[in-house]
Amino acid sequence: MYIIETRHLTKSYADFTAVSDVSLHIPKGTVYGFLGPNGAGKSTTMKMFLGLARPTSGSFTVDGKKYPENRVSILKEIGSFIEAPAFYGNLTGEENLEIVRRILGLPKSSVSEALELVGLTQFKKRVAKKYSLGMKQRLGLASALIGKPPILILDEPTNGLDPVGIHEIRTLIRSLPEKFGCTVLVSSHLLAEVELMADNIGILNHGHLLFEGTLDELKASAHSRGYPTYNLEETFLALIDADNQKRGGEQ
Repeated sequence: MYIIETRHLTKSYADFTAVSDVSLHIPKGTVYGFLGPNGAGKSTTMKMFLGLARPTSGSFTVDGKKYPENRVSILKEIGSFIEAPAFYGNLTGEENLEIVRRILGLPKSSVSEALELVGLTQFKKRVAKKYSLGMKQRLGLASALIGKPPILILDEPTNGLDPVGIHEIRTLIRSLPEKFGCTVLVSSHLLAEVELMADNIGILNHGHLLFEGTLDELKASAHSRGYPTYNLEETFLALIDADNQKRGGEQ
């Protein structure tokens, strides 16, 4: 079963098309790696799922609910982390999450549970403006995870983390479907990390979907076209390069 499905999803701004005729199929209870170079349309697609950008054409459903008719009920099912998370700098990490908890009407225990999940318990009394970039990323992740939503949309969740932090967050993301039965849509430029945590992947370039499927299916497809299959990064770069050449060398 697909928990998120798009049909010919398109988003244009004046003379620029950020997302073009994209049909995604994100299976329930999986980690779905959303890949593409900068400007490929990943963030725009994620923003459409969150109602932050309205599709120009096409449609999508989230857990069987169609947008825009069920926009509010769709949002209640999604925890998100898009771009740099914004916090009240003069409040502690714990206080920032308490605001989110109250808005969502969650039990008091959900704040400490979210802090524990992302490894911020010992820093919960520190004001957010004194958090490092990596700690802010963790707080953003805690804000997305609070209440254990069935769907998580994470845009570059390991940005600014050191190798130990990246490993911890990757392990956490990988464990979420089994722990909470949730589905995770995650975009990242760290392809080696995506290779270790994703069940399925979708690859965008210039707003077009080049591939969707499992890593094994990607390897088989790349092999049949004579592309390198040693690791995800090599295969990804070969796919993007071939597509750019087909478009006349645009980067």
